Amino acid sequence: MQGSARDGAMENYRKIRRTEEASPLPFANLPLDIVEMRVKEGSKIRNLMGFAMGRMQLGETRQIVFSGSGRAVTKTITCVEIMKRRIRGLHQITRLRYKSLQETWEHREPREGAPNLTLLKNVPSICILLSKEPLDPGEAGYQPPDSGGGLWLEAPLGGEEDPSPSPRGVKRSLCCEGPEMVKKVTREDKQVEPPPLPNYSYLLNYQQ
Repeated sequence: MQGSARDGAMENYRKIRRTEEASPLPFANLPLDIVEMRVKEGSKIRNLMGFAMGRMQLGETRQIVFSGSGRAVTKTITCVEIMKRRIRGLHQITRLRYKSLQETWEHREPREGAPNLTLLKNVPSICILLSKEPLDPGEAGYQPPDSGGGLWLEAPLGGEEDPSPSPRGVKRSLCCEGPEMVKKVTREDKQVEPPPLPNYSYLLNYQQ
């Protein structure tokens, strides 16, 4: 079964369950009521940012965490970049790690006694802490607030329907050339691809 799945037989299966490893946030001294935005592959950026911006604009909310794994890593980074350009002065710490996922697939034409297929994956995961309060600059992954001369212009989120990898690019003057020399930052310039996934492990799970 392991060989046939790798040879393309997965098209004969459909995913029925996905379980993600539970793990604590990789940051110390977080408040008990920390806001964690768990970004999924199918999440809408407009919905995520509407809630996150509403919470961060409250005076009592000082920190927020964005987390995502697998194909949601790119969308997680996009949400962070949007927030940093709408709320200036945010300190950032980024943590990268791997998380274990277990997926259960069943045959599209189930037969009596036919086994389900269980896939065990290790996928890249990212957690990003944004804070209005200063953070320890000696922490690994620390990034100070933007100086204000960033690449992006603030744009409304109302038209955000497509889970694009980054906000729309704008023109920026090059530091070493005349004002007539500009560079257009495209969607591809900022696209962040997650590292390649390891090989899958396949287990047979016979239904009782």
